[in-house]
Amino acid sequence: MLNLLLKEIRHSPLLWLLVFVPVALAGEKLRPESHTLLFVLSVLAIVPLAALLSHATESVAAKTGDAVGGLLSATLGNLTELVIAIAALSAGQYMLVKASIAGVIVTKTLFTLGTSFLLGGMKHHVQEYNQVGARFQAGLLFLSTIGLLIPSAVADADRAPGAFTQTLSLGIGVLLLVAYGLGMLYSLKTHRELFAGGEHGEAGAVVWPLTLALLVLGGVTVLVSLVSEVFVESVQAAAASFGMSAAFVGFIVVALVGGVPEMATAFSGARKNRLDMAVGISLGGASQISLLVAPVLLLLSYVLGPTPMDLQFWPGAVVMILIATLTAALVTNSGRSTWFVGVLMLMVYSIFALTLYLLPPQAR
Repeated sequence: MLNLLLKEIRHSPLLWLLVFVPVALAGEKLRPESHTLLFVLSVLAIVPLAALLSHATESVAAKTGDAVGGLLSATLGNLTELVIAIAALSAGQYMLVKASIAGVIVTKTLFTLGTSFLLGGMKHHVQEYNQVGARFQAGLLFLSTIGLLIPSAVADADRAPGAFTQTLSLGIGVLLLVAYGLGMLYSLKTHRELFAGGEHGEAGAVVWPLTLALLVLGGVTVLVSLVSEVFVESVQAAAASFGMSAAFVGFIVVALVGGVPEMATAFSGARKNRLDMAVGISLGGASQISLLVAPVLLLLSYVLGPTPMDLQFWPGAVVMILIATLTAALVTNSGRSTWFVGVLMLMVYSIFALTLYLLPPQAR
């Protein structure tokens, strides 16, 4: 198994960038004040780790199916973002936590899925995917959007007291966790046959043994978590030197870089006409963030944070999440995709990015 991994590294120039992983980790200890340098090193380190994670996930998907493979990739990718959010939670940086939650949901829904449709459509005239699975994930995402919308809408419109918003957020968080558990039971157990992906994938890729793929998945996830912490600690200062606003960094930059591993897997799957994997990673990852990660962070704030966190987001974030969810539900309704569908989704994402870059929202 080790020989297979070493052979993959020798024959892939992209994986030669793995040398930047220890360099970035060492740089954090030796020169913690060099934020711009650490920012560049962490990005260079995340790219080859994303390639390894992509190959390992595709090998697991070859054994378990694209639906399970996509869910696994989304879960591991969200684990990285969860670790980063917990660090911010412990420091009491609740605005950063909320911005990262909203940004990741929008990025996975619009950018990851849109780019997958674009890249896949440029190689294949028309692509098909499991319509039931896509509508299921879009439905879960819409449910979670309601859960994030209500505390913000009630607090802003009715000037509700903080205790009410906190209690409401806690109740909604528990309901979202229950919905996520029941959704997993439905898709992986009671109605699993509805979510089986079609046989559209291309052959020819070297498939690793399942044991090697799982070991690489676990090891790379740990390394991505460590490197991502270096990235997050340096990105604010580095962004200031590049002229980017804090809102743009939290909502766009952190979400994009933090999602590189699963993006690489989704884009590779789409190019190989395995669109069920790409849809599972993007929409499945977004619904997992909103139904699982956000409530878990809410509950952890009672233990790790200086004060309990709530689910009250600033209005701009709620609107963007709602529009992203409705866009995903609209474009995935047919179970077919072309490159222009991806262009439309990326245009919506670009409008959000331009808005945040020019007019960042006011902090609560």
